[in-house]
Amino acid sequence: MVFIYWRIMCIFACIKFQTIHYYIMQEKIIILDFGSQTTQLIGRRVRELDTYCEILPYNKFPKDDESIKGVILSGSPFSVYDDAAFKIDLSEIRGKYPILGICYGAQFIAYTNGGKVEPAATREYGRANLGSFCKDNVLFKGVEKNSQVWMSHGDTITAIPDNFKTIASTNEVAIAAYQVEGEQIWGVQFHPEVFHTTDGTQILRNFVVDVCGCKQDWSPASFIESTVAELKQQLGDDKVVLGLSGGVDSSVAAVLLNKAIGKNLTCIFVDHGMLRKNEFENVLTDYEHLGLNVIGVNAKDKFFSELAGVTEPERKRKIIGKGFIDVFDEEAHKLKDVKWLAQGTIYPDCIESLSITGTVIKSHHNVGGLPEKMNLKLCEPLRLLFKDEVRRVGRKLGMMEHLINRHPFPGPGLAVRILGDITPEKVRVLQEADDIFISGLREWGLYDQVWQAGVILLPVQSVGVMGDERTYENAVALRAVTSTDAMTADWAHLPYEFLGKISNEIINKVKGVNRVTYDISSKPPATIEWE
Repeated sequence: MVFIYWRIMCIFACIKFQTIHYYIMQEKIIILDFGSQTTQLIGRRVRELDTYCEILPYNKFPKDDESIKGVILSGSPFSVYDDAAFKIDLSEIRGKYPILGICYGAQFIAYTNGGKVEPAATREYGRANLGSFCKDNVLFKGVEKNSQVWMSHGDTITAIPDNFKTIASTNEVAIAAYQVEGEQIWGVQFHPEVFHTTDGTQILRNFVVDVCGCKQDWSPASFIESTVAELKQQLGDDKVVLGLSGGVDSSVAAVLLNKAIGKNLTCIFVDHGMLRKNEFENVLTDYEHLGLNVIGVNAKDKFFSELAGVTEPERKRKIIGKGFIDVFDEEAHKLKDVKWLAQGTIYPDCIESLSITGTVIKSHHNVGGLPEKMNLKLCEPLRLLFKDEVRRVGRKLGMMEHLINRHPFPGPGLAVRILGDITPEKVRVLQEADDIFISGLREWGLYDQVWQAGVILLPVQSVGVMGDERTYENAVALRAVTSTDAMTADWAHLPYEFLGKISNEIINKVKGVNRVTYDISSKPPATIEWE
């Protein structure tokens, strides 16, 4: 919620932090990323099979790693015959590891071995069905007849080399899947990782477990055990400072570190004045119950002063980002002998920090703008986990469910849900309206059905009638979406009765609001937040 927003742009090579890297020496699947939008989804699906995997740029395959059990080649926005297409020398991995090519990956394997890949007559996108497939091929074990798959490609494999065998077809795609005869190499032109491929998880399981022989021993319990041991070894008696936000990532990181080093961890929680109603006090109480050593800092006046008159969204973010850095730095320097800065960085942050060529495109560091003069080493105990895995680890650590299942909340808080300039009075109005909305979602049992929800204070006023008086007050918009990863989102189809009750309650109880609207925009084209 507050501190997770700090993806402040900085050049990774210029940050003089030393970092703990958690390389759990256990079996893994390597996913080579050729630029597909669904590469992270492949990783999540493999992790859901209780198998550890790493996503790496296509040209960064780790050599001499005995823990690798198999390799998956992702899709790509390129055509394999383009001069600019990403290419690798498959001889480095062929014959050493089982290989599964997905979409571009499958086309690349076929094309580089003498097959033909050509533009499809029409773009093959959307649902298709496996009209035929080799039931005795290990890749299709347990797959239902006429199983639905998801296609997404502009090119198609029109011919395969002589030593390749077609093992699946659809009505439109003759070579929907193949295997190299005598080798553990498969290619599929559809996407088994996406939800719309109904037996996709089974296909990936067949590859990961039956072909690669993975033991499926990647679990929250195993992660906690190995990471706590690693933290104890690496940190020793050193002192660590961590910026808490109230969100799931920083909270789980704090509990994990506390389990490893106890009193040597100090957490800092800054209130910039734009948290939800009573959030500062409630979060501090939650952290006290978790046994964490937390310093709460009330910095409202500083932030309100610096935001006065600012209306441009990006300027708001930068002012709040710099303000947080200043406050955190000041508080951290009051502590003695601190050697480590801990963060709740998770795996998608690390992946997004690098382009597939290995070039930094943005820093994943939550507090990457902290002055180098702090000279702290960096500790990121969750850097191997996806969000759903973080929640599973939190549950295993015994954390309260309401901490684990909190909706995402923008780092700058309500500052980006107030369109226009920020004032304490506008924050009060929005806090009251937001509290009614979020409390209502919980009371109606709708909170866990929604990915993210909040209220936006609009920069318009409208005429209303309250009692016998004419009013001219603020309008607010309710926003609630469903999603799995925030990359796409649909507006939540909340019951009319619920929306009506919330609207009446906000108008009756929140002084300054006389109109409530509901945002029914999906992402894309809209975004989840308004700013």
